[in-house]
Amino acid sequence: MPRAASSVFGLAALVLLACPAVRAGCAAVDEPSATPALVSPQSAPVAAPPPKAPPPTVAEASAEAREVLAAVGRLDDADTALSLAAEGAALYDAEKVKLDGYAYCSQAVELAERGEFRESARAASKALHVALQSGNTDLLGKAYRDLAIAFSYAGQLERAEQFANLALKYPGVDPTQVNGPARKVIGDVRTRQARYDEAIAAYDQAGAESSARFRPLVEASLANALILSGDLARARATLDAVPSPPDARQQAQLQRTRGRLLLAENKPEEALVLYRQLADAPAAGDEDFYRAWALDGISKSQSALGRDAEAAQALDQAIDVFDRARSQFRSDEFKMGLFSDLQSVFERAIGLHSRLGQPAQAFDISERSRSRALLDAVSGRVEFDQAAVATLDAAALQAMLEPDEVVVAFHTLPDRLLAWVLSREGVREVKYPVALPRADLARLVDAYRDALIRVSPNAPEVGGKIGQLLLAPLGLPAGKRLVIVPHGPLHYLPFQALRLDGQYLIERNPISIAPSISIAARLAQRTPTAAPQLLAFGNPTINPEVADPLPGAEKEVHELARRFPGAKLFFRGEASKDNFASNAPASRLVHIAAHAMADTLDPLHSKVLLADKDGKPNYLEAKDVLGMRLDNVAMIALSACESGLGRVENGDEVLGFTRSFLSAGTSTLLASLWPVSDAATEKLMTTLYTDLAKGIEVQDAMRDAQRAVMADPATAHPFYWAPFNLIGNWRLQVTQ
Repeated sequence: MPRAASSVFGLAALVLLACPAVRAGCAAVDEPSATPALVSPQSAPVAAPPPKAPPPTVAEASAEAREVLAAVGRLDDADTALSLAAEGAALYDAEKVKLDGYAYCSQAVELAERGEFRESARAASKALHVALQSGNTDLLGKAYRDLAIAFSYAGQLERAEQFANLALKYPGVDPTQVNGPARKVIGDVRTRQARYDEAIAAYDQAGAESSARFRPLVEASLANALILSGDLARARATLDAVPSPPDARQQAQLQRTRGRLLLAENKPEEALVLYRQLADAPAAGDEDFYRAWALDGISKSQSALGRDAEAAQALDQAIDVFDRARSQFRSDEFKMGLFSDLQSVFERAIGLHSRLGQPAQAFDISERSRSRALLDAVSGRVEFDQAAVATLDAAALQAMLEPDEVVVAFHTLPDRLLAWVLSREGVREVKYPVALPRADLARLVDAYRDALIRVSPNAPEVGGKIGQLLLAPLGLPAGKRLVIVPHGPLHYLPFQALRLDGQYLIERNPISIAPSISIAARLAQRTPTAAPQLLAFGNPTINPEVADPLPGAEKEVHELARRFPGAKLFFRGEASKDNFASNAPASRLVHIAAHAMADTLDPLHSKVLLADKDGKPNYLEAKDVLGMRLDNVAMIALSACESGLGRVENGDEVLGFTRSFLSAGTSTLLASLWPVSDAATEKLMTTLYTDLAKGIEVQDAMRDAQRAVMADPATAHPFYWAPFNLIGNWRLQVTQ
């Protein structure tokens, strides 16, 4: 049976998702999304209700509910309007102090501005519930608008557009409060999809239907879309007509847009002068942040002038300044349609150093980008030891490697794939004979994962072709211990199931994965050994409407405990979040056999479904883990479906449990990439823990476990043995 839970949001509007016929019950997994990116403002405060309109009749309210049900019939995942309304009902019912629906809209906007995307959606879902319950169509439009904004912030463009279109059906008492922001969301979506003509049309409509307060922000976004589309004359006219914002920070952002336009007009010298002025006199408040973006503009200007060395130097300075800035997330630039992504600065710096023949510098910046992505995503939300994610340079990492260890680090750029091979001998950059743009890699990985999950007989052949494409150019000797550092969509690729020289890679080389080699190397150095002390949780008691029981998981835990006398075990109602929090920090080996649920709208809300408390869900969320001190924990195994998934797009956001556990101090993590087979998982885990109990290093133990499942003809397909990744400290050894 499968080991992942269906998402449930209460009441009659329960939405259940079906996984492949493996462990019964399935994880609700939101669509993959981009790095946190956009914030769209409101044209006016929404805390106060608008002038009263005649209340709808009961018949009208019922028709309203029926229309909602019909409108969401096309939406097919856990974040449909129907399921969000049901979630809102459950959340609203649980509130001790129930607020006015418009107050929930205000909360949604405030939370989105802070980057709390899932909480923003939850606040908007409460407004949606109140609107449907009362038949208030004015509130309904605003709730849909705020859901559109929350999903737009998180980069879930399809959902953002769907909710924006629903909002437009209910313009309310003051249509400018709904139509302008909703149409701007559609324009923002089209801009990020590079469908600039449609974006411009949406912004034109938004401007016509916006309040005077909101319209300048629409015009600023329009100007950026016009620049990107190549309509420079209209961009110039539009930008010149935008009134100067009263806020100094928005003035600086507007100047950045002018710099963009000068570069597009092939006036790099003028752009360089403007950006240097911005760098010398950044906007008051967060000076480092605005100076860093000015340095980025200087770099672009120098590149346009053919001065790559000077451009790289300016980008290096920008990255140093960004490291002092508090966070990537600034609502002002997103309001004005700039859609800036700090990762693009790292990408350009990596590309420049690569072009200049400086592989060590390019590798170092790639490592810094991974650390920065995590810090930006959790900034202001969770307190944890930031020193744990500080990066090491290539020279320091080389000195930490054993002679038989090789690090392979990837970085996906929009137009090509870069790879570095790091060993005791040095660092070398690999030149791929084909470009392999990021979007192509994402499609390739998705297709391969789909073939694996469908247990397609062609999957091994596809794995061979991908292995030839990605691995063959690396020149990796058989037998070497590999630590693979993926990037972007490659985080979803099971490298162990790729084929090279007629073998699966796991047959050829011991393998582990690291979201950052700096983090993994520190963990390996800090925790070389662990005592055979096991803490295990199995088959937590969950509301049967949410998830099926897992008797196989309970059996699995009993089997593992036989290898570790004195193990502390928690089953059913005792397999709780409270018992995890009180016991895990003092434990060395932790095993959790339970349902899991990935949340890629906000990966810090990804959760393991531990036992209900007082009849209510009491999940262990990734953000809870980040707030714990788990330095004593040598290994955590998440024996659950898709526990290793997070949000991956332009940056390096694998922010589910992978980054959370490692950043909290856990040395080694086992997590899955797709729904897992019950019998195969039991075999894999039993072999793994048997090896660990014998003192075999975890990388070799994982290799033995995967090959043991592979050896059975009934489970020889990679679907059965390849879902689990060994992440983090690859050297861990259990000793007495």
